[in-house]
Amino acid sequence: MAKIKLEYIWLDGYEPTQNLRSKTKVEEHENFKGTLEELGNWSFDGSSTKQAEGGSSDCLLVPVAIYPDPTRINGYLVMSEVMYADGAPHPSNGRATIDDDNDDFWFGFEQEYFIMDTKTLLPLGFPVGGYPAPQGMYYCSVGGKNTHGRKLVEEHADLCIAAGLNFEGINQEVACGQWEFQLFAKGAKKAGDEIWIARYLLDRLTEKYGYYIEYHPKPLGDTDWNGSGMHANFSNNVLRTCGDQATYERICEAFRPVTAEHIAVYGAYNDLRLTGKHETASIHDFSYGISDRGASIRIPLITVQKGWKGWLEDRRPASNGDPYKIAARIIKTVKSAL
Repeated sequence: MAKIKLEYIWLDGYEPTQNLRSKTKVEEHENFKGTLEELGNWSFDGSSTKQAEGGSSDCLLVPVAIYPDPTRINGYLVMSEVMYADGAPHPSNGRATIDDDNDDFWFGFEQEYFIMDTKTLLPLGFPVGGYPAPQGMYYCSVGGKNTHGRKLVEEHADLCIAAGLNFEGINQEVACGQWEFQLFAKGAKKAGDEIWIARYLLDRLTEKYGYYIEYHPKPLGDTDWNGSGMHANFSNNVLRTCGDQATYERICEAFRPVTAEHIAVYGAYNDLRLTGKHETASIHDFSYGISDRGASIRIPLITVQKGWKGWLEDRRPASNGDPYKIAARIIKTVKSAL
């Protein structure tokens, strides 16, 4: 028999932005294979996470995905949904709202973020009381003058790959101390699971560096510095195979009348980022265009070159958005056009 460490991970009930929570359950197993079928439900004190009242505080954790924990011996990361005691989804459970049981929808998320110094409370590379050199030389840079935080970013990439996530890349972003990683999954729920696990690994990793991660979409306020997004690249079988420009345009147009509904779940404080500047469309407008990074939805050039077979990119989601809720809203809108 071996002692297995199971890290149950869930989202709390804080608004407007939920936080990751986790706790460890140690169990004895013989020949543990790391499957969901070997796991049981657990519970937690919902009154401490704004998900229940003290008089009836138990909430259920129902495992939905399991990954090896590369930092622990016999350790596993268990992504969990929050349920009421009767098994009904908790209102904070965005995963339960996704209508994609057959995994027809594929998502690739581009997660931007700032690495912050816990001592200065500033992004890496920012001097106390001032600013570094203006934007221009940080994007995809190399060298100690313009590149800050690479050691943490590389270690995070290794952890994600070792955990079995479909991790697709990293790059330094436009602002000083700003980075991005990319994940892709076939199935909206799996895509959300993997973004949350990747965020968990990143947040936990900062504990040994004296850093923290800032997911706010505009942490530097109304300045000439880029904000952070989480661009959502998405497709379903129709988009991947239709070969028809009119179908693509019909799907894009379906987003126009429900712009407010999308913005409502695309992350808090996104109005500070979606200004029409810094590679964003205005939050007050809706647009789409081929290879247009200033549009709400970009039609990738490669999609057109392949005869209108590919995917779309919604550039509006904020870096602090919940990928479950973002995917659920995109799926609902795409299905309304078909």
